[in-house]
Amino acid sequence: NIPCLKKFLTEVKNGVTPTTFWQYDEVSHTDKAKKDLTKLMDNTIVFDYPKPIELVKKCLQIATNEESIVLDFFGGSSTTAHSVLQYNANENSKRKFIIVQLPENCAEKSEAFKAGYKNICEIGKERIRRAGKLIKEENPLTTNELDIGFRVLKCDTTNMEDVYYTPDRIDTNDLFKNNIKSDRTGEDLLFQTMLDLGIMLSSKIETKKINSKEVFCVEGNYLMACFDGSVDEKTITEIAREKPYYFVMR
Repeated sequence: NIPCLKKFLTEVKNGVTPTTFWQYDEVSHTDKAKKDLTKLMDNTIVFDYPKPIELVKKCLQIATNEESIVLDFFGGSSTTAHSVLQYNANENSKRKFIIVQLPENCAEKSEAFKAGYKNICEIGKERIRRAGKLIKEENPLTTNELDIGFRVLKCDTTNMEDVYYTPDRIDTNDLFKNNIKSDRTGEDLLFQTMLDLGIMLSSKIETKKINSKEVFCVEGNYLMACFDGSVDEKTITEIAREKPYYFVMR
């Protein structure tokens, strides 16, 4: 065997220091993790080496508090998100997660691809949906207040067209041209506005109709935004009565 130092209890002054935090019976292993994920995904093997939920929960226990934001920059099958939801349910806490993953394509011969998952991100999103639903179903009496919602955002180019004019070519009419890309929605413009104003992307967002226009309300009336093509004075007056901290329109 590997040579090691043996100490008797009589020689230790302040108890025994564990050789590792990661006891096998506490943090599980990838084989069980794969079986658990396969079962959750309708007995389809969607990911080969997922992390064990018990392992990530141990990390949460050691390194976080109930208000922490947990970041996983190599999201994979979203074990971290699943673990945070499970830990919140067990501890009645409000930890949040941010999962980052490149949309790496699934091999065409893989079971995941055959099941309709074109890339790893699709696997992760579906897992979070199913995990949240399962946790609620298994613990109906204690998870009424458990937040299992999440938003999916992806990096993209600016919403604005690439428009470059030298000073001698600027026409006053250019100020009123629509330079927003044609494939962008009001929601796209809203999230860019939130980033520009430093508003958390996890903020509560509601929509309402004011004078037949769609208006986004972020964190109550902290930010109100209307990106419809034409907003008349009547609409602006109605929005002003709501006294938003910020108001943004197209």
